[in-house]
This record gives sequence, C-alpha cells and structure tokens, in this order.
Amino acid sequence: MAQPQRPVRYLPGEVLLALYRRRGPVINQRFGGYGLVYLLGPEANKFVFANSDAFSWWDAFQVLVPVVGPTALIVSDGAEHRRRRSLVQPAFHHQQIRHYVQTMVANADVVIDTWQPGQKLDIYQQFRSAIRRSTIESLFGQQIAEHANFLGEQLQPLLDLTHRTEPTLKWQRRLRSPAWRRAMVARARVDELIHAEIDRARTDSSADDHVLTALVNSRTEAGEPLSDAEIRDQVVSLIAAGYETTSGAIAWAIYALLSIPEVWDTAVDEVQSTLGGRVPGADDLKALSYLNGVVHETLRLYPPGVVSARKVIRDVWFDRHRIRAGRLLLFSAYVTHRLPELWPEPLEFRPERWVPGSPYYRKPAPNEFLPFSGGPHRCIGSAMATTEMTVMLARLLARTSLRLPAQRIHASGFAALRPRHGLTVELTEQLSNRQTH
Repeated sequence: MAQPQRPVRYLPGEVLLALYRRRGPVINQRFGGYGLVYLLGPEANKFVFANSDAFSWWDAFQVLVPVVGPTALIVSDGAEHRRRRSLVQPAFHHQQIRHYVQTMVANADVVIDTWQPGQKLDIYQQFRSAIRRSTIESLFGQQIAEHANFLGEQLQPLLDLTHRTEPTLKWQRRLRSPAWRRAMVARARVDELIHAEIDRARTDSSADDHVLTALVNSRTEAGEPLSDAEIRDQVVSLIAAGYETTSGAIAWAIYALLSIPEVWDTAVDEVQSTLGGRVPGADDLKALSYLNGVVHETLRLYPPGVVSARKVIRDVWFDRHRIRAGRLLLFSAYVTHRLPELWPEPLEFRPERWVPGSPYYRKPAPNEFLPFSGGPHRCIGSAMATTEMTVMLARLLARTSLRLPAQRIHASGFAALRPRHGLTVELTEQLSNRQTH
C-alpha cells in the first residue's frame, strides 16, 4: 500500500477557509452581477439553521431544477416542503432502512464478483453503479431497479449541469448549448420511463414499490391525488441525490483507507472479528464502531456539499452585519470541518474521533458537523447514506485486498464532492466470501 498521504484539498473550499481566517465569519462579495454573502464557521451555521424562515431554497437551488423538477423536495420551501417531506419520510426511518441492508450487500457483491486479481479499476465508477442500483431497488423496487444502468446513463448529462454556476446554466439554457440539448433529450427519456412506472403502480403495484406506491396513494390536504409531475419529481430527485452524493463519499472513504495502511488493516480486523465470515446484517452495524468512524471521518474531510446556499428573503442581522434580502447566502461544511479549534489536527484522518472511549472522541454539535446540512432541510437520506457506505465498505474489506497506484487525484463538484477523474485501484486479492447471512 501507499505511504500515508495528506487529504486531498478542494481549491474553492480552501479559498473560503483562508477568507474565514483573514476576514472573519461574514464576507460580502460580488460575482457576475450577483450579491453574495458568505457566513462561515459553527456560529454562522447555527444562525442559518435557526432562521430557516428568512431563507429560500427554491431561489438558491435553481441549478437542480432541470434534473429534479420544480416540485422536488430538495427545492421546496415552507408548507410545501413539509408536506412533501412527510410523504417520503417513512421510507427513511431507521426501522425501514434495516430492511435495505441485504439489498445493499447484494449489490456490492454483484459488482465485486466481476473483478479479477491484477485488474485496475475505477472504484468510484464501480461503486457508483452499485449504489445507484441499491438506492433504486431499496426505495422503488426491483422493477425500476432493472433500469438502473439506463437511468445512470440518462441522468448523467443532467447531473453534469448541477456542477455549473447559475449564471453559466442560464446562458446554456438561453443559447441551447450542446450540453443543454443533450440534457433535455436525456430528461425526456427519463420522464418516459418514470411516467410508465407511475401508471403501472396505479394499476398493478408490486409489494416492493415502497415509495412509489406511497406517492401514488398520497393525497393533498384538499384530498386530491398528487399529479404525475409531482410524483415524477420526487422519484427522480431521490434517485439522483441518493447515488450522486453517496458514490463520491464512498470513493473518498476508499482513498483514505488505502492512503493510510493502518486504517485499512484496523478496519479489516474489525470486520473479520465482528462478522466472522458472515455478511453484515442490520444488527451488526453498531458493532462496527471503527468502520463507522471511517465513514464519519470521511464525511468530515470530504463533505458531499462543500458549500450550501440560501436566498435571503428578509433582512437579517448576524455578528453585527446586516444581510439584506435578495442576497445569495453561502455557508460551508468544508470550512467548519477543517477548523483546528473544533477538530485538533484537522487534516489528520482519525476514525477514532468517532469511537466512544477513544481519547480523540468528542461528540460534535449539529452546527459543527454538517455533511448533510442541518435544520428543517437536513438531507432526508442521511441515515440511509451512512448505512450504505458502512455496508458496502464492510463487503469491500471482507472480500478484497487493494493497492492504490500512483495517480493525481483532484476534488471537484458543487452539488457533490467527488474525485474528478475517478479513483484507480488495483485488486491484489479477491475472496468469494458470499456464503452466509
């Protein structure tokens, strides 16, 4: 394995970190005619979460609308957000997530089974495929999951749009650039499939349709069924957000495991001693305390959302600064997670920070650890994402030995932090280890 390496740094995040050190928690800027205000650090996060009624998600997340649609939970505000969240929340309760664990195991194993010793793999793309299929199958059942690869192909041009700034996206839409046209063709194909599945669920639903059936059977406060367009938006947003963020995070976890040999070895020992050759079940996950620490430490150093945005809809005051309505407000998990006053030696990858009883352990406040944002808009799939990472990493550790070849790794992405050119690993050993549940 490689010698220990320093964490990959993300340039925009590092710029914000330097600005925070030099100018404090409130930074006003102009960018392309837009008024921006950065609120940085734990107290700023706490302020944003406590004053959610002063901010709009809809106005801040227009770059997501071409992908997820105008009625998706992720771009909703106020009463509509609360209503839509209540419709899909049951699928993300901890007791429900327990039922997804074996689906996560099976999809990880299917991918690992295709590998051969000596093979070099882009493990980011490999696990992206596994997580996409697992997310779709868990939430929407096997019938839609059969189209997982098709959905991945068609959603990618749309997801690519989310990594552009809003001014750039507006110009692409206005000029109907090739990237915009490709994305709209892909969206039409996705919509055709999802609307067909909605029709099927209305007339002949399957027992494992889960969220789709719940949406089809839901009613508004006035007793009206949801429109097909609103159901479509919830389905697409849960699929796209579910695998886009988690696949980037698991790639960073594998990078950290392979960059620090003792971390990989400690995690392997824990998986072997805890599971003894079994595949993990829901009841095993809490016992994998070190591996859970790997997951949380990954989310600290490589939070899926480096920055998050809100549109200010009424004047507010923070730290003696007036923040005027109409400004775009940005706050940053990346900055908060790399502050030494909160995280001693913040660039050290230490899973022990998350293991109770360790001298490094400290339970952070919600405004100090926010990989899934916070407040009323905290990511609805956070528990599912951490469970999926833990389960799939456990299978990787139990079934393989990997080597990290020399390569240049760059972090990129606005909507989800990911290795820009993937993550290449070499499989040095593979174990079958699929036998017992």
